[in-house]
Amino acid sequence: MHLNPYGEDAVNLAADLVNRRPATPEELADRCREAGLVLERPVTQDDLVRVHAVLDAWEKVVDAGDEHERAALVNRMLADSAAYPRMTDHAGGWHLHYRDDRQSLGAVLSSLISVGTALHLVGRGVHRLRRCAVGECTAIFADTSRTGRQRYCSQRCANRDAVRRHRASRATPGP
Repeated sequence: MHLNPYGEDAVNLAADLVNRRPATPEELADRCREAGLVLERPVTQDDLVRVHAVLDAWEKVVDAGDEHERAALVNRMLADSAAYPRMTDHAGGWHLHYRDDRQSLGAVLSSLISVGTALHLVGRGVHRLRRCAVGECTAIFADTSRTGRQRYCSQRCANRDAVRRHRASRATPGP
């Protein structure tokens, strides 16, 4: 996975994993490959446990009460991952990795998600991680919209909310 300047790929992967947590190491590996990650080692149960802990921490970032709390939580994730940038060309072109060579997938995702989240929040805006505005939907998403005003995790939820609002307005008696 190439980490773009805004961390979009990493935060989208984090949102995908947190919304539908992988149950097995094989599922984690498959979903990471689908996201474009090059897996250099077999994925283990320890990786799955570490990823779940990273996702728990990331979910706290999303639900933070204000930008200072959010920044402090991201900074804690960055410190825990102990990542630093490193140039590599292993996947057919020079790019940055924020990790040591030969790390387990759990450690790789810890670094990738923490650095990607920091880049996303700094580059796009500290408010651009949130839960869906539909009350019965708890999905998390990264707002990568041009305007920074995305409210829904999907078009389906946006449509559902529009129908609900429309029906509520028609049910209200007129003057």
